[in-house]
Amino acid sequence: MTEKLITIAGVDPVEVLGANDANLRIIKGVFPKLNIVARGDTLKVSGTPEEIAAFEERFLELVEHVSRYNELPRKVLDDIMGGAEGQRKTGEQEDDVLVFGNAGLRVKARTPNQQKLVDAVKENDMVFAIGPAGTGKTYTAVALAVKALKERKVRRIVLTRPAVEAGENLGFLPGDLREKLDPYLQPLYDALKDMIPATRLAEYLEEGVIQIAPLAFMRGRTLDHAFVILDEAQNATLPQVKMFLTRMGRNATFVITGDVTQVDLPDRQPSGLLPAVGMLRGIPGIGVVELDEKDVIRHELVTRVLVAFREFEHRNEKD
Repeated sequence: MTEKLITIAGVDPVEVLGANDANLRIIKGVFPKLNIVARGDTLKVSGTPEEIAAFEERFLELVEHVSRYNELPRKVLDDIMGGAEGQRKTGEQEDDVLVFGNAGLRVKARTPNQQKLVDAVKENDMVFAIGPAGTGKTYTAVALAVKALKERKVRRIVLTRPAVEAGENLGFLPGDLREKLDPYLQPLYDALKDMIPATRLAEYLEEGVIQIAPLAFMRGRTLDHAFVILDEAQNATLPQVKMFLTRMGRNATFVITGDVTQVDLPDRQPSGLLPAVGMLRGIPGIGVVELDEKDVIRHELVTRVLVAFREFEHRNEKD
């Protein structure tokens, strides 16, 4: 029998263990062979070395999640600790980790559909990932791009988005062109900042190893030896999608992400995302992954909001 003390550092222990130790009781259920006692910001864990090691790895993932999001929804707790349907294998291999990010962050697929996206990128040079907000489409795609760059499978990462947002216009934003565009591209910067040290990221951006630009800037380019992501593709017209897809060069991986329920194109301009998927689905080398509310890893209320809106839309369609 081995005993180990594990300190909850950098976050409020209540956020991890839950009010009145509600989360701790769930955690104990996943590891019934361990004796786990909480005292303030310290856990005393007794059991076999193998069980303790497996517990510590998953428990520190919980702490990392709270450190990053300042919350721990039940869905994330179940996913990290093993889920309601049974425990994960003891001593889970680190092969599942896509990127070891900053501050000990381990970036990996958190849901079955996110894992399908990871697998699809391994098997195809072009992948469409479609799903609602918060399902990890962009974050997983960026992690795969960073992984490919670190493993030297590609020479550069190119990230792009249509410069279209609800009710706004670039001309009315302050600053020069870059300052006008940066708010549209900020989610891509945010993901990269999680996965690459700040100094190294600045170097990559300065050297052009990582390029972030609006979709219009892709015209005329040939993207060789690159991992390329078109994010928010629902805000691209069909000609724009065609233009982007035909930029594909040698040894390139293209991932196209979008949420077809949040199209911000001006009236009478249809999104080109679903028509493109319809034309290209089934072509060898092109994968399509669909995510849904079950893949949401943000606050649990995001899932409820998506379900409520979907039900509202279905009622309106019937009326």
